[in-house]
Amino acid sequence: MTNVNVNEAQQPLRAQYKASPDTAMVTDHARTSGPDASDPFHSIVEPMQGCGVNVPIGVHRALGGLHDAPTPGDMLCAALAACQDSSIRMVANLLGIELEFLQVNVEATVDVRGAMGIEKSVPVGFQNIRCTVQLRAKEGTDPTMLQKLQIGAERCCVVQQTLRNPPPVETVFTTA
Repeated sequence: MTNVNVNEAQQPLRAQYKASPDTAMVTDHARTSGPDASDPFHSIVEPMQGCGVNVPIGVHRALGGLHDAPTPGDMLCAALAACQDSSIRMVANLLGIELEFLQVNVEATVDVRGAMGIEKSVPVGFQNIRCTVQLRAKEGTDPTMLQKLQIGAERCCVVQQTLRNPPPVETVFTTA
């Protein structure tokens, strides 16, 4: 197990958030850009402003795109996989479980007729999302601890909980 200790890293934060709950509110950011605003099939997303990472975004071939770059749906799957992975790693560390292998796979299925306005009865959005976690803990790990890991990781996964209990989403359009 790595010598990083999640409990030690979180202890001062837990105390701070208990004393000043307003400091526990954080805001994540992402923004898009692109060299050609008239290109209907390509854009670029910066998943954390100022991080210097720019991810090309494409449109799925099922919507007429070239599917030559990750689609927004792929990015949603990636966000869930990344959040589930980090939640499992952190909870395992807190519980003293040594992980030897961890892989999270996410698949989401959508009927694109909804997005294309072909069939009004078909909802716009994914109809189902499947998250498969494969892990191996150090031999001799108590199965009860692995069950606690699963419960804790699902409870702590911000993206999974957001998908299960979506917040209101507001979109504001401005024209230049």
